[in-house]
Amino acid sequence: MIDASSPTAFQRLWLSETIRLREEHAGPLEDAEANRRARSEHGDLTERIQHRALHLARRDGQWQALLHWLQGARLAGLLLALLALASGFGLALAALGDGRQPVNVFWALGSLLGLNLLMLLGWLLGLLLTRDHPGALGRLWLWLSEKLARDASAAQLAPALLLMLQRQRLTRWGLGLMVNGLWTLAMLTALITLLLLLATRRYGFVWETTILGGDTFIALTQAIGSLPALLGFSLPDIDLIRASGDAAIASEAARQSWAGWLVGVVLVYGLLPRLLLALLCLWRWQTGKGALHLDLDLPGYGLLRQRLQPDSERLGICDLAPATLHQPPSGAGTQAGSGALLLGIELDGRRTWPPAALPKGVADAGVIDSREQRRLLLEQLTRFPPERLAIVCDPRRSPDRGTLALLGELARSAGATRIWLLPPSASESLDSARLTDWHQALDKLGLAHGDTAPLSWLESGHD
Repeated sequence: MIDASSPTAFQRLWLSETIRLREEHAGPLEDAEANRRARSEHGDLTERIQHRALHLARRDGQWQALLHWLQGARLAGLLLALLALASGFGLALAALGDGRQPVNVFWALGSLLGLNLLMLLGWLLGLLLTRDHPGALGRLWLWLSEKLARDASAAQLAPALLLMLQRQRLTRWGLGLMVNGLWTLAMLTALITLLLLLATRRYGFVWETTILGGDTFIALTQAIGSLPALLGFSLPDIDLIRASGDAAIASEAARQSWAGWLVGVVLVYGLLPRLLLALLCLWRWQTGKGALHLDLDLPGYGLLRQRLQPDSERLGICDLAPATLHQPPSGAGTQAGSGALLLGIELDGRRTWPPAALPKGVADAGVIDSREQRRLLLEQLTRFPPERLAIVCDPRRSPDRGTLALLGELARSAGATRIWLLPPSASESLDSARLTDWHQALDKLGLAHGDTAPLSWLESGHD
């Protein structure tokens, strides 16, 4: 199971690159809260960029999309593994047949090793002559992963992954591990199937030719079998090889000699090279993955330096307002807090503040009116989140986008939050439509609200 709350170091780098690509294509994101939380971590620029990216990814869905993508990648890998198993079984069955006809040893050898060796040669040439490229099997795996993920937020995940890996030239080793691992599985299945067929059926072995001489097959057979012979596999002698050119020899020793030769050749030239290459790719992948880092010279990260480094932090508006407001999933914060806090937002000066008989232990944060007051309060709450937070709002004002965004940020900085919608004075009345707008907006934010003072709740945590 994937831990959805704590991404790995690799996943943090991946999310950072994904957010960078997203901002390059769609423009800067609304990131005031993400930047503030990143600055509160007191790490270097790389760590702050990763904290910012993780916050934005959780807010906008990229983190869940990454988890879905990984699930799709695992399912795609399982499908390819099943294909490798079926291919290995089919290769062995096609090479030996049902035992009714003699087995042509070189046709069998070509069936078992031909495609594998051709694909291996192509992979080695690609490794030497081309730059990092997914290749046909790699593209198939990426395509299957995206299709199985079925998440619209995963659009930049695959490109971000490839770009991040290409900087360390890891694409070839990661996909090489998959390709050679699948071929290892296929050849292992073929070898096991080959042994089962040889153990349960009687096969005779021959070689046939029209234009080549018998000495050619003798030399070729002994040359191919010399390396497996060093590992203890049988090697047919010259007389046996020559006799097998006329007809299948009925003796048990001849059949066992050819069977041992065939198994040894498949093991040495089919399975072992793929297994060794898979281990090599695994070693290069693990060592290279540990060296992955963010390229801070990229323009996207260079812009973040001004927002995330305390010495270069500037007040005021940094970016244009977004087209849509990001809504928080709930009104409760995820970090533990202590104490209780009461504050007001853009209240009429005629309102008495603070309310009379403020309970003991409840701190007064005053009335927030200006952008600077908002910034300072949010910075403080990020470092010292309260356990309970009551926010006083005037329902005579419209619930505009900026106020609702502030309420969402404040709520995510506290353990529990309630909104107190002030009742009108005796000589005033509320617009019912505007009050309905407030109720609908607060319900959408997931914030508890009411028109009575939540002072008892602030003091004791219950009503």
